[in-house]
Amino acid sequence: MGSIHHQLTMFWLIIFYMSVLHTHNKGGLFVEGIGCNWGTRAMHPLPPDVTVRLLKDNGFGKVKLFEAEPWVMQALGRSGLEVMLGIPNEFLAPLAASVQAAENWVMQNVSNYISKHGVDIRYVAVGNEPFLKTYKGMFQMTTFPAMQNIQAALIKAGLGRQVKVTVPLNADVYESSTGLPSNGDFRADIHDLMMSIVRFLQESNYPLTINIYPFLSLNADPNFPKEYAFFTPGTSSPIVDGAFTYTNVFDANYDTLIAALEKNGFGSVEVIVGEIGWPTDGDKDATVENARRFNQGLLDRVSQNKGTPRRSTPPDIYIFGLIDEDAKSIQPGNFERHWGMFYYDGTVKYDLLMPDGQILVPAKGVRYLERQWCVLSPTASIADPAITDSVNYACQYSDCTSLGYGSTCNMLDVRSNVSYAFNQYFQSQNQQKGSCGFSNLSVITKTDPSEGTCRFEVMIDTGKHDLTAYISNDAGLFNRGVVWRTLATIVFGLLLWSR
Repeated sequence: MGSIHHQLTMFWLIIFYMSVLHTHNKGGLFVEGIGCNWGTRAMHPLPPDVTVRLLKDNGFGKVKLFEAEPWVMQALGRSGLEVMLGIPNEFLAPLAASVQAAENWVMQNVSNYISKHGVDIRYVAVGNEPFLKTYKGMFQMTTFPAMQNIQAALIKAGLGRQVKVTVPLNADVYESSTGLPSNGDFRADIHDLMMSIVRFLQESNYPLTINIYPFLSLNADPNFPKEYAFFTPGTSSPIVDGAFTYTNVFDANYDTLIAALEKNGFGSVEVIVGEIGWPTDGDKDATVENARRFNQGLLDRVSQNKGTPRRSTPPDIYIFGLIDEDAKSIQPGNFERHWGMFYYDGTVKYDLLMPDGQILVPAKGVRYLERQWCVLSPTASIADPAITDSVNYACQYSDCTSLGYGSTCNMLDVRSNVSYAFNQYFQSQNQQKGSCGFSNLSVITKTDPSEGTCRFEVMIDTGKHDLTAYISNDAGLFNRGVVWRTLATIVFGLLLWSR
C-alpha cells in the first residue's frame, strides 16, 4: 500500500505531464533561424488562436507583425513565440516629434503585453520600408528620430536590454554602380541618413532588417534570367565577382548590402532578412510550383546553415508570408494577395519539408460557412447588359485577382468567370441573405463549381472555431477527450490503490 505522500506526488506528476502534452508543439522544437510574417489584411482573418497554433505546429518559433493589434497580441501571450513588433509608417511623425508619444506607445504596446500577457517581444521594428523610392522622401525626416525615441522609451520602461530596435528596409536602399555585389553602397540621396542609422544600430548592438524579393526582381524585368531567382542549380551563367561566385539573386542582393556596410566601416552589423517569399497567384510567374521551389530552396539553406559568399554566418529569416491576405492593396500587382504558404483558411498550398524534418500541416479547428456557392443562373443570358455592372460591383467589394492573366482561374469560360465573381462577393458577405441577388442573374448551388486549379471558396466562419478538439504532442494528434479520460482512469486507480 503506497503512502498518501507518494500518491499525491504521482498525481501531480501526471498533471504536469498532461500540461506538457497540451502545450508542446507538434515538431517538438522550434526551427532555429526561421520565422514568419503574420499579416492580417484579410476580410475574414483566421482566428488568432488558430493562427498561433498553426505557427507552432509547423515549427515557427519567431513571428513578425506589422502593428500591435490587441486580438493578435493577446493570442501570442505565453505562446513561446518570439515577436518582432512593427510600427506603421503613419506613426513615425508623432513618435519622432515627442519622447512622450514614444513612451506612451511603448507602455501600451510593449510593456503592457510583456507584463500582463506574457508576450515575448524581442524587437520593435520602426516603420515598414520607409525609404522606398516611391514614397519620395516622405519618411526620411522622421524615421531615425522615431527610432531614437523608441529606444529611449524602452530604456525608461526597463526593457532596454530585452527589446531591441530595428528598421525594416527595402533592398532599394542600396545599389551597385557596376551590378557586382562588391561595388555595393547606399543610395546617394539617403547615404548620410543611412550612415546615422547604421551607426546607431552598431553602437546599440541592434540588427538591420532588410526585405529581399527575388520574385519582384523577376517580375520587374522581362529580361531577368528566371533560373537566377531560385536557389537550385539552373541554366543561368553564374556571376563572378572577384573571389566570389553568385548563382542566385538572393546571395548577390544580400552581399551587395554586406559590401555597402563593409565599405562604410560597419561590417559587423547584424542583418536580419525581414521578408522573403514567393506568391502563388495573380501573375504568370506566381505559381504554386514556383513558390514551392523557391521556399524549399530557402528552407534547405536554413537546414544546411548556409550563408552567402561574403558572409558565411546565415541571417535569421522571416518568410513572407503565413496566410493569404485578400484585402491587401494590389497596386504593386494582383500577386500581393497571394504570398501565403497557406490559403486564407490555413490549408496547405504545397508541400514543404521544414528543417526539422516535418511537412507543413494545416490549421486545426477551422469551421466554415455552409457549403454553398453563388453562381450565374443557368437561365441567364451572358448578353444581359446587367452582367457587366454586377461583376464590377462584385469584384469591387471582394477579391477577383485570381481571374487575371496567368492566374489560377484565367482558364475559366465567360459564364464561369461571372460565377467566380458572384461567389467571391457572396462569401465575402458571409453568405448573407440578398448577397446572391445580382438582378436575378444568380442562383445558390450546393454543387462545388471549382474547376482545375480554380478554387471556388467557401468562407470561414470567423465566429466559430474549435481548438479543443485536438492537442498535439511528439507522437502526433490525440483526441482531447480520450487523453483526459485516460488521466481520470489513472487517478481513479491511484485512489483504489490507497485503500
